[in-house]
Amino acid sequence: MAMEFKKGSGWKACYDEERNLYSAERSGPGYYHLYEITSEMYDALQDDMSDMDSYHVIMDARHLYMDVDDRCGPPYTVVLDEDYKKLCPWANVVSSGKVWPDELTDAAVEIFESEKDNRAQRRKKREEREKTK
Repeated sequence: MAMEFKKGSGWKACYDEERNLYSAERSGPGYYHLYEITSEMYDALQDDMSDMDSYHVIMDARHLYMDVDDRCGPPYTVVLDEDYKKLCPWANVVSSGKVWPDELTDAAVEIFESEKDNRAQRRKKREEREKTK
C-alpha cells in the first residue's frame, strides 16, 4: 500500500494513493476523531501545524468515528461509518468500548447538520438492518 502522511501536534493525515482516498485523525486528552477529507483539505494541512489549525482545515470533512472521554460524563464511542477501519487502516483508533447503539447514531446523524454527509450511508445501512430483522 502506497500511503503518504502528514502530521502535527494532535493530528495525522493520510493519502492512500491506491484508492485515491484522503483521511485524517485528531486526538488529545478526552477526544479522538477520524475523518474522510478532501484532497484540498489534505493539501492545506502542513506538517507541524497545530491541532487547532488542523481542525479549522478539516472541520467540514465527513466525520467517520469519535471517542469522547472528557470527564463531563461517562466515556462513549460513536461509529458514524462502520467502514472506518477499512477507510483508515493506518489509524491508531481509540475506543472507550461503550459504543452508541445504531438507533442513537442514526438519530444524531439525522438531527445534527454537522453530520449530514453521513446521512445517505447511514440510511442505507439502516434499510439493510431492517430487512434482516
